[in-house]
Amino acid sequence: MKLSSKSRYGTRLMLDLAKHYGGEFIQLKEIAGRQGISLKYLEQIMISLKKAKYVKGVRGAKGGYKLSKAPGKITVGEIVAVLESGSPMTECSENPEVCERSESCPTRVLWKEAADALFERLNTVTLADLLKGFDIGQG
Repeated sequence: MKLSSKSRYGTRLMLDLAKHYGGEFIQLKEIAGRQGISLKYLEQIMISLKKAKYVKGVRGAKGGYKLSKAPGKITVGEIVAVLESGSPMTECSENPEVCERSESCPTRVLWKEAADALFERLNTVTLADLLKGFDIGQG
């Protein structure tokens, strides 16, 4: 499975906010500069993260964004699920009605199990865990 750039960049965005947790609001343009990601793309990603209540924002000169929860309370799996819209590896693994073969398909169960295993692992890693071992500026 290949994660979309939305999930990869969104995780970097959240890690950057985690690094500054407890401090001032951070402007998205600062994160874009540090992470080498387009500001416009981060704005799109931020919409989903705010809607899911992982991030809070304030407008104005001193405005910006902060995590809504401590870095130890947000898992990578949660971020990916929000940014991938909870999408499974294959659409038929979650919505059998999209495929006429779903009832007799031997691979459908495999794809569901693989997606479940991926999210099971991602849900064990928090932003705080990643901050302990990674320099997010190099991500």
